[in-house]
Amino acid sequence: MKNPFVTKGYAGPEYFCDRVKETEDLLKMLTNENNMALISPRRLGKTDLIKHCFSQQEIKDTYYTFIIDIYATNSLTDFVEVFGRAIFEELKPLGRKVWERFFNSIKSVQQQISFDINGNPVWGIGLGNYINPATTLEEIFKYLCTADKPCLVAIDEFQKITEYPNGQNVEAALRTHIQQCPNATFLFCGSKRHLMTEIFLSPSRPFYQSVVTMGLDVISEDKYSAFAINLFETYGKSLDADVVQQVYQRFNGVTAYLQRVMNVLFMNTPKGEHCTADMIDDAIEFIINLNTEHYEMLFSQMSEKQRITFLAIAQEGRARNISSGQFVRKHRLVSSSSAVSAVRGLIEKDFITCEHNEYYVYDYFFPIWMKKKGYIV
Repeated sequence: MKNPFVTKGYAGPEYFCDRVKETEDLLKMLTNENNMALISPRRLGKTDLIKHCFSQQEIKDTYYTFIIDIYATNSLTDFVEVFGRAIFEELKPLGRKVWERFFNSIKSVQQQISFDINGNPVWGIGLGNYINPATTLEEIFKYLCTADKPCLVAIDEFQKITEYPNGQNVEAALRTHIQQCPNATFLFCGSKRHLMTEIFLSPSRPFYQSVVTMGLDVISEDKYSAFAINLFETYGKSLDADVVQQVYQRFNGVTAYLQRVMNVLFMNTPKGEHCTADMIDDAIEFIINLNTEHYEMLFSQMSEKQRITFLAIAQEGRARNISSGQFVRKHRLVSSSSAVSAVRGLIEKDFITCEHNEYYVYDYFFPIWMKKKGYIV
């Protein structure tokens, strides 16, 4: 690869940092037929970890693997569309005999699948063609039950189902289908801890005590440092250890931001040259400048009440007790109730998140942009 610091997905084990124990634990549990819930904040590399696990030879030789990303879904119909499409696209390259088994299972939408001039199927069903999504979902699970290999199914951003109309009915239906599907093992991934915890640990919910839960922490600084230095050396460049240390600490070890900054630092270091700490600020400035229009648009989407509260949280870095009189007075907010209402809206729009009762801005580059604009100090 031209730049080994990958910022757009999984590119293979040589570009994947550590996660040795996490990979081992996940594979051990999944191959022993334990349904799992993987819970961690976004941008720590959950999806890449799943792809890394599913790319292992022992998995590829034995299982069909499907990764279903439901982040953009809003209903059961959306879910069924994404679920069916993901299975279909994964099976299609494996040959007619493999994909035809699935094709023959989904009778409710079978007529909506077209074929190109070479006889290859094209998934073009469209949301409007799902007359009864519950029936199609049942057919998808029928396929999983009867597939000629055991299946591993990862559903990414699983907490999204809580936002569906009749969300708990969808949970109950999925739970029933999964219980009756011994040929498939499921990995539910989510970034909103409170929602995932509610789904799997609340006695009143259908998925209560149905999975083994697992968290995902940041990669250790020493592991990431060794990884980064090795990649620079492999490509005929060198990297000071204190560069990684400064970037790691500045972005709290969150993988996506480390990779983004290291990508630019690698890009700015000519072959045979040395990357030093005085290059860090220019690299971050470059990233911020590229995203200025994006941040201006996001900022404009907030109501005035949300914008003021957002700036207060960004100013704090990690904000606690946002409804307290002290927080309201310090940041000159309208009232405690106003702050709570604004935070609720900001969380719904994914502008901020909450971990361990601390609120912070999701995108670590966003506050840097705000400082540059003079919105915060």
